[in-house]
Amino acid sequence: MRTLRSLVAVTALILSFCAFAQDQAFTNRSTELREKPDANAATLATLPENTGVKVLARAGAWTRVEAAGRTGFVRVFHLRFPATVEAGASSGGNPLSAIGGFFSGQKSDDRARVATTGVRGLSKEDVKNASPDEAALKSLKSYRADRPAAERFAKEGRLAAVKVPDPAGDTKGGRQ
Repeated sequence: MRTLRSLVAVTALILSFCAFAQDQAFTNRSTELREKPDANAATLATLPENTGVKVLARAGAWTRVEAAGRTGFVRVFHLRFPATVEAGASSGGNPLSAIGGFFSGQKSDDRARVATTGVRGLSKEDVKNASPDEAALKSLKSYRADRPAAERFAKEGRLAAVKVPDPAGDTKGGRQ
């Protein structure tokens, strides 16, 4: 009975450590810690690549973090959320299998690092309240390539045209 209690206590300790580790993330590039979840918000600090941050909350494309002694917001795509999985394990496997491997003597040295991120789409209210930025659109148009330049680039890169089916159901053989 005493051994069972010890086993349960050790398992609870391991699982709580795993849950705590999920609050940790790292910057995957040099990024700015912002005062608010807005690209135009004041910059509180610049965080170098691979800076460890404590995740406090997630909100769409932004994550509220604690880093460099300050609390602010970082774009979620500028963060890497490490998770450890056993190589060869299926995504539908038992999450407690690593603990079972510990007790059975199986090696768990073969590990892979994975990170996943998701961002919700725009709500009807977001679209309704959107206001176009003419200066930004003009700036983006300056990067546009004309057809001859695009064809030269494709030829130099030895790219070939590929027909892709139209997801809207175009029955004319797709678009190029």
